[in-house]
Amino acid sequence: MKEIIDLHMHTTVSDGSETPEELLQTVREKGIRIFAVTDHDAVKGYGILKDSVSEENLLLLSGVEFSCRDEKGKYHILGYGFDPEAEAVRSVVEKGHSLRMGKVRARLAFLEKEYHFTFSEKDLETLFGMENPGKPHIGNMMVKYGYAETKEKAITQYINKLHLRSEYIRPEEAIQAVLGGGGIPVLAHPVFGSGDELIMGEDMDRRLRRLIRYGLQGVEGFYSGYSPKMRSQMLAFADQYNLYVTAGSDYHGTNKLVEPGNTGLADVPVIPSGLKRFLADVKKTGSLKEIM
Repeated sequence: MKEIIDLHMHTTVSDGSETPEELLQTVREKGIRIFAVTDHDAVKGYGILKDSVSEENLLLLSGVEFSCRDEKGKYHILGYGFDPEAEAVRSVVEKGHSLRMGKVRARLAFLEKEYHFTFSEKDLETLFGMENPGKPHIGNMMVKYGYAETKEKAITQYINKLHLRSEYIRPEEAIQAVLGGGGIPVLAHPVFGSGDELIMGEDMDRRLRRLIRYGLQGVEGFYSGYSPKMRSQMLAFADQYNLYVTAGSDYHGTNKLVEPGNTGLADVPVIPSGLKRFLADVKKTGSLKEIM
């Protein structure tokens, strides 16, 4: 019998709707036995939960999702099993947070200048008091003030009109940070690039080869948004390049229409060797005796 695994989940530390404690309750209720909190550019969620699972039959991995960009496009680099206190990790986390806060300020200024959208000092204080606020948080504020019908429309019709040319974390920075902390760097949902972009075939091959040169060690082979064809492609690339395989839903609570534990792993009869190797090699916290 397969354990239920979800290695890609978000909390209020970034853009999820559940606190780390609430996410842990969701994990318990859904019967998920192996999981990771992978907040954007943040590791606080793992620190909050690691002691809570130590006496349970659960396995928690340290996790993070770095938002990256370079001349070739956008990437999300997941990290697992690293030391959250390692300087290599902390420095990139701090850089990511600083860049994210700068984007929030730029977007608020843009909304006020272009559309005359303003918000109360109290709501702005709450926004800037968050660990890693982003587009969804601004979108929710816009809905509250009646500036947009939904958070999604707020983002697509207004917030995304601003094209920022700001500094980003480069993928090689994120990969080296995870490696420097003793962890395993993994490319999140590789098929999905920027916006509606789909990356397949030779384009995926070129992207993977470049990231492998930087030290990439795995791919998210199972993901809630994959079709069977997408999943098969990523598992084939994992075999070709001897990469680790991970499985994640990208759960954000009510902020995204994704169910926890929905990774597609239940659809395959045999667990890939890349996932077995990942679970055997990654540094873990928890008390789960039998992984598979």
